[in-house]
Amino acid sequence: MARQTITVNEPNDRWMKEKIQSDEYSSKSELINELIRRQREQEENRFWLRMELIKGEASGVSDKSMSEILEEAKNRVRRENEL
Repeated sequence: MARQTITVNEPNDRWMKEKIQSDEYSSKSELINELIRRQREQEENRFWLRMELIKGEASGVSDKSMSEILEEAKNRVRRENEL
């Protein structure tokens, strides 16, 4: 594992100490790694959403009603969850 040295301001240090004292995390390293994982997940989700929006824009205007589109989306989610 790579070892890093970081400097945080006093409010952030207090916050991290509170998280550790409440047994939410066992160390500052664990907390920092969790924050980085969450940030990476958010970036991946934003990228996915951006790509979906681009695909939607590229597909053009639909002649379907909102209720038809919603029903198709629900059916697609059901099929994906069955896999």
